[in-house]
Amino acid sequence: MKTYDVIVIGGGAAGLFCALTAGQRGRSVLVLDSSNKVGKKILMSGGGGCNFTNLDITPENYLSQNPHFCISALNRYNQWQFIDLVERHNIPYHEKSHGELFCDNSSKDILKMLLDECTAAQVVIRTKSIISQIEPVEEGGFNLSVAGQKLHCQSLVVASGGLSIPTLGASGFGYDIAEQFGLELLPRTAGLVPFTFSDWVKDISETNSGLSVDVEMSVNGISFRENLLFTHRGISGPAALQLSSYWQPGQFISVNLLPGQDALTLLLGYKQSNPKSLLRNLIAPLLSKGLTQSLQTRYWPQHAETPIAEIANATLETLADHLSNWQLKPSGTEGYRTAEVTLCGVNTDHISSKTMACKTQPDLYFIGEVLDVTGHLGGYNFQWAWASGYAAGSYA
Repeated sequence: MKTYDVIVIGGGAAGLFCALTAGQRGRSVLVLDSSNKVGKKILMSGGGGCNFTNLDITPENYLSQNPHFCISALNRYNQWQFIDLVERHNIPYHEKSHGELFCDNSSKDILKMLLDECTAAQVVIRTKSIISQIEPVEEGGFNLSVAGQKLHCQSLVVASGGLSIPTLGASGFGYDIAEQFGLELLPRTAGLVPFTFSDWVKDISETNSGLSVDVEMSVNGISFRENLLFTHRGISGPAALQLSSYWQPGQFISVNLLPGQDALTLLLGYKQSNPKSLLRNLIAPLLSKGLTQSLQTRYWPQHAETPIAEIANATLETLADHLSNWQLKPSGTEGYRTAEVTLCGVNTDHISSKTMACKTQPDLYFIGEVLDVTGHLGGYNFQWAWASGYAAGSYA
């Protein structure tokens, strides 16, 4: 039976970072990944550019039943420490909007950095490794059965991720382990995921597919000012993805198509300054010709050829409300197929916020997406992976 100090299940961002951290402490570490290569989500993240962290990391950027749980780990390994690591490896990067940091070249740079650090720490990585059994040992540690081989470890770290993007190897294996050891699972759903529609909105989305518009989207008192992207299936883009983590089935979402402006004041101003103009010609420069045409077909077809001066103020008030508080009711989301994260997961009440160890099962750790900690779009989930991986790697 081959023995290691630490076995990490999952070769994603959290798992690799935990492994290199534990390896740097002199621990013998084995990473087991069921896929044919590690770091697949790292490679595809940020459109291949890897939004590896954010300059502005706060607990408010995370969703969890226990909003305080993430604070300790995020404080002990922060974004500046990861940025320092990136700079030590001479990886060029740049800031996009909202403090998001991306590689100049490719996400391959971040994965290579992690693998180089693992190599330096003598971490062993095995791919295509299917674990058939995990047994706690009475004297301490765990026995694992992997493709007919028996392995033993003192510390076992579950970094197997969530259910999002199954084509990259995502599975519920980490949740199965949690259940095996009696840990509560919170109901999981897809997060950071596009909305779908089955009503008239679907027609508008299809007609304007590919169009990106600066909007403010709101639901349940939560708002995001970002771009909205119309697709053949519904709406996507940063604004929609962010809001999806807060939306519940059956709820309406509000879209302000003219953020930062008072729509009624704008329309009444047009009535004074451009009395002979058609409404669509005044709005099109703000929203695009295509979207304005779609809105006209839906909301003011009877005034399509009416000069704005002849449209009653009460009618303009109603139209202004559609522009600033456009009510849409999604039929659902695209689900785990395209979701960037899995909401909820292992209840953090069972986990030490300092070490990521299970409170009831010594030497069993849970890190990354498998836990009930989900970040906003913009590098926050990667920072949680680094921080939680560092926390567990410092003790495992």
